[in-house]
Formats: sequence, structure tokens, C-alpha cells
Amino acid sequence: MIITAVIGLSGALIYGGADFLGGLAAKRLRSILVTAIAAATGLVLFLLVAPLFGGAWTAGALGWGALSGVFGALAVVLLYACLAIGPMSILSPLTAVVSAIAPLIWGLLVEGEQLSGLAYLGLGVALVAVVLVGFVPGEGIVRPRTRGIVMAIGAGVAIGGFLIVLDQPASDSGIVPLIASRAASLLLVSLAIAVLAVLARLHPGVDGPFAFPTHGIPAGGTPTGHVDVADARRPVVSGDAVGSGIALAVVCGVLDAVANAFLLFGLRLGDLAVMSVLTAMYPAGTILLAAVVLRERIAAVQWVGLALALAAGGLFALA
Repeated sequence: MIITAVIGLSGALIYGGADFLGGLAAKRLRSILVTAIAAATGLVLFLLVAPLFGGAWTAGALGWGALSGVFGALAVVLLYACLAIGPMSILSPLTAVVSAIAPLIWGLLVEGEQLSGLAYLGLGVALVAVVLVGFVPGEGIVRPRTRGIVMAIGAGVAIGGFLIVLDQPASDSGIVPLIASRAASLLLVSLAIAVLAVLARLHPGVDGPFAFPTHGIPAGGTPTGHVDVADARRPVVSGDAVGSGIALAVVCGVLDAVANAFLLFGLRLGDLAVMSVLTAMYPAGTILLAAVVLRERIAAVQWVGLALALAAGGLFALA
């Protein structure tokens, strides 16, 4: 299980970086637009590398892949939106905890996966780690809004469904399920953008998909996870902000595609229960980047959670 642990933890860190960039991009562009750009970038990348990996283009691979894309599109829209609201250091781990529960139960009870004692211990340590990473005690901590919490939970449920569905295609399908997944996500998000654009056209009071987010970067300021209400209501209107938002979304799409490839190969080498919990470690990358770039506070208990995450990876490797 050493290779599975390495792939799972590596993919989780890459997911964390992708989600961090997606959250920053959603401060400059609407989250649904960020999702479309990231999905298109990932689709192009998968099509370019597909000849290197091969894979059977069967109805099962395409069908399961497309269904995972439906879950993925919903998950990413909700995730980037909640990360843009912030604080990332709380909402990201909350999403991770929820996303690990459904695949864990499905793998153990429905698919009948058999794990060793060390693996079960690793699962327990990993779940505790994710909870501790998301626990922020003390004063001076920005509390998430109800809307952000609801979006985070919804994103977690959708991610869990994505993991379960992506585990279904046959192993000879290569990255074909990921191509179908990205294509389905892009199609759904593009349709949503078109609908929102029409609604905005018919109802001038409704913000369209190309309107600037109202929870973004304060005008004339720098990116921050903590803005006051007065600043948060001022739209970002500079061309530089739009350009940087698009660039962030493109890089986010590349990282997310790579992380999905790690996830798919990890599922084929290991168990769904293990990979779901390892993947849920992605907040480690997100909160570390949030601490460095946005200067969000990381409490001592969160550092304990990060240490336990490494310990869990070690237990899986020894199992």
C-alpha cells in the first residue's frame, strides 16, 4: 500500500493547490466562470496526453466518466464559491470531512473492501487529522457565514459522489473516464453560463455570469481572505484583475487535472475507502498556501492535524 499512500497524499496536495488558486480566481471572476475555464483547460490537457496512456473507449468508461463529471461540476462550483467567501482555513477542511464519509462507507460496506488493522488505524488517524486541521480555536478568528458552510457541505457531498462514480470504470479504460468527465463538466457549466446570461439580459437586476463578484478583492487592494463588509461590496473592475483571474483559473485547471489523474490511478491500485480519506487531506495544501499568501492564521491544533495527516500516510504505507 506504499504506492497508494504516496499517490493519494501527492494528489491531495495538488488538489489543495488547485483549490487555493480556484478560490483566488473566484475573487476576481464568478465561480462558475472559473469552473468553465478550469474544465476547458483540463479537457485540453487530457486530450493532449491521451495517446500516451491509451485506454478503451467503451460505453462504460464514457458513461461513468460523464456521470462523474456531473458530480464534479457541482462540487467545483460550490467549492470555489465557498472558498471565495472564506475563510479558506475552515471551509476547506469542512468540505474534506464530508467528502470522505460517503466513499468510506461505500467502499467498506457496499464494495466489501477488506483492510488490515493498520489501515483501519490509518483511517481513524486521518479523519481526526482532517477535523483538527479545520478546528480554529481562540479569538480573532474570522468565522464562516452560514452560506459558506452550506456550500462547503454541498461540495463535500458532491465530491464523495465523484469519488464513488470514478471508481466504477474498468481499469483498461486509461484516462478515458477523465476525458468524459471533463467534457461533461464543461458542457454543464457552459449551459449554466448561457442560462445565467439570458436571465441577466431579461432581468437587468440579476447579475450575469460575467459580472464581477461582490465578495472579491477590495478595490485598489491586495488579495485577502478577510475583507470588511464595506470593501466586500465594492466590485473589482480592473482589467488586470480579470486577466489574473483567468490566469489563475487556467493554472487551477492544470493542477486539478493532474490531481484527478493521481486519484484515478490511486483508485485502481488501492481501495476506495483509503483513497477517499487520503484525498480528503487536500486542505493541508490549501491552508498552508492561505497562511503564506493570505496570511490566514494557522492555530497550534491545526499543526497537530497536519502532523497526524503525515502519520496516517505512514500507517497506510506500512499496511
